[in-house]
Amino acid sequence: MQAEASALDGGFAQPVFDAQATFRAIMDAMARPATVMQVDPRAVPPAPLQSLAGAIACTLIDPDTPVWLDSVLGDNEALRAWLAFHANARFVEAPAGAAFALVADPSAMPPLGRFAQGSQEYPDRSATLILQIESFEGGAPLTFHGPGIKGTASMAPLGLPSDFAGQWDENVSRFPRGIDLILIAGDAIACLPRSARLVEGEN
Repeated sequence: MQAEASALDGGFAQPVFDAQATFRAIMDAMARPATVMQVDPRAVPPAPLQSLAGAIACTLIDPDTPVWLDSVLGDNEALRAWLAFHANARFVEAPAGAAFALVADPSAMPPLGRFAQGSQEYPDRSATLILQIESFEGGAPLTFHGPGIKGTASMAPLGLPSDFAGQWDENVSRFPRGIDLILIAGDAIACLPRSARLVEGEN
């Protein structure tokens, strides 16, 4: 009963308005890769899913976009019930079968190459990973260039895998295939579409 009670609480207060506002924020961040932006979180999911991650899940996930949860999130029955109720989430056990992945511990997640990569004909069938990180400061500095970036954009996300730069270079090399990332720390978001390339020497 506790999981059922939690599932009813913490969703969008104004579903249409809140989903539209959250979607605009995601698209703005995708259009300006590696730029950290503040977003008003409009959902309150069960911990350990952060509020902004919950809002993004409610905005992007539906029954036609299966989701994979890392072990930190997947072992939480209250959270699974909340996502099923508010996002109509359909869960898959294998990363390769997911359109979206929610990850609370990116440092321990599977390699990026294990998630759905799309195909040359249908690159949009790749996965988008929603990663909760500790902070956008204090990690290894990363500098990106590419479409949507004027010159270069830098950040130092804390909590990514230690070999993230190498994994990201491999991901970019598969373009137009490859995964996209949404990074979240508290009420801040930054996106890394597969077109965002690391400046040479960052890996």
